[in-house]
Amino acid sequence: MAKVDGVTARVLQARLSGIVRRMQDAIFRTGYSTIVRESQDASAMILDASGQVVGEHVILPLHVSALPEVVAAIRGRYGEAIAPGDGFITNHPYEAGVTHAMDMAVAVPIWVEGELLGWCANIAHKSDLGGVVPGSANGNAREAFQEGVLYPPVRLWHQGRLVREVADILRANSRTPDLVMGDLQGQYGTALLGVEAVRALCARYGVEAVKAAFEWVQAYSEARLRAAIASWPDGIGEGESWLEMGEEAAVRFHVRVAKGGRGLRFDFSGCSDQVASPININPAVARGCIYYALVATVDPTLPNNGGVARVVEPVFRPGSVVAPRFPAPTNTYMSAACALTEAILAALGAFVPGQRLAATGGVGGLTIGGRRRDGTPFVCYETIGSAYGAHPGGDGCSGVSVLLSNTLTAPIEILESEFPLRLRRFALRPDSGGPGQWRGGLGMVREYEILAPEAQLTLRGGKHQLPAEGIDGGRSGGPGALWVTHGGQTRSHPCRISGVQLESGDLVRLEKAGGGGVGSPAARDRKALALDILDGYVSEAAAVEVYGASRQWVAQVRAAWEAGEPLPLEGTDGG
Repeated sequence: MAKVDGVTARVLQARLSGIVRRMQDAIFRTGYSTIVRESQDASAMILDASGQVVGEHVILPLHVSALPEVVAAIRGRYGEAIAPGDGFITNHPYEAGVTHAMDMAVAVPIWVEGELLGWCANIAHKSDLGGVVPGSANGNAREAFQEGVLYPPVRLWHQGRLVREVADILRANSRTPDLVMGDLQGQYGTALLGVEAVRALCARYGVEAVKAAFEWVQAYSEARLRAAIASWPDGIGEGESWLEMGEEAAVRFHVRVAKGGRGLRFDFSGCSDQVASPININPAVARGCIYYALVATVDPTLPNNGGVARVVEPVFRPGSVVAPRFPAPTNTYMSAACALTEAILAALGAFVPGQRLAATGGVGGLTIGGRRRDGTPFVCYETIGSAYGAHPGGDGCSGVSVLLSNTLTAPIEILESEFPLRLRRFALRPDSGGPGQWRGGLGMVREYEILAPEAQLTLRGGKHQLPAEGIDGGRSGGPGALWVTHGGQTRSHPCRISGVQLESGDLVRLEKAGGGGVGSPAARDRKALALDILDGYVSEAAAVEVYGASRQWVAQVRAAWEAGEPLPLEGTDGG
């Protein structure tokens, strides 16, 4: 293979990243569904001919590890039959490594001068792909067949033409066929945009230079990551986290990281066995958790491409919750992936103690689907953030997507204009941030009024019974909760539930968990505590009972603020 000089390689690296950004922007701007257009639950990438990521600007880090599996599955199934203009789709977590069956991957080959140079590929969440409940993401699923229709790698476009038979199957198995096909056409079109942009690079710099840059960008990430790891002490780090499976059971995510020289071995053998609940994740997802945790720990600007994968050696136990056997359900993969990532970050903390983080408030997806008054179906799917845990030296962020989830919360105005819903409340939850010298972030509360004559509710989350733990004496964040008011009666529901029947006038109240704290609450800076009280983040009662402030000092803080005078900040008891 021809070599490329460092300057040209860096220019091509920036150009590849820029192409990916254009592709991602195009997906969002052409999105039919709110989950794509507003929440931006999609990612695009450029891969080399073998399926290794060479161009990225990551929106959802787990797609970095999924798309290489997608390309490998397509190549294995179609081989020499792959033609210019072809567009392949798949949502299969087992045959193609897709994150879960609600995500649909689209991959288009890049042909230049008769050679398969690489792939432009993307993944985007689908509003509904059939199955038991609206939105397909069945929180009660016991097997993959209850999570929607599974599509192995199949050609949806052949030489630029839509394959009608496959499109008809997609439409026939969705409650929202126009949204699904609209989003898929957008994914295909933006992949073609990427193909033409890469061809333009080849025309300007030469095919061999572009191929050499594909290898250079991976070697660059690998070298930087290995150099950072080499500075860490050799040894063993272990971490674990737990995710509730029901009112009494919980699933263990455990990792043992062995560091020697310039490499790392991640052993997941200690994880729980696979379960008949949709919180299993496939090995591709687990590898994505590793890559994310390493990039976050070493340098967030490090390109997360195929070079990162070269540095780690993952070990999986077949039949475990991170290497399940088909047809174990996987639709709640993001909650499980965040739990696994917290375990990985805890293990890496043995080598870089300054990078430790208290637990987050977790993630989850909420779906309300049914029929409008005119009989037409609707599916409102939301990914709703929670809060980060604190870190030594700083508070956790409030009301945001955490770790790998990285999606946006849909605006109230959009939801109310597109679905028969009214948002009654959207706010941060006082006292939900884990108390500590550095406070955990606050979770959110979101309350929906149902305006449709009939609907169903699905929730796939966590941290209702096992809240986000603090570290170094910090306390846990407030747990999450789901409340439904139906027929005048208000009832609590677990963090994973499907098929809750709703009707016009019912209320759904989702409370997201807060992040864990760091350090003793008594050591919290008094100016920070005073501002917490005034901002409504910490109640006056909690300031006294949890943080150790005196009632006199709390009253002085409130009086000084109302009078426009300097806040009393000295002492821990009003001094």
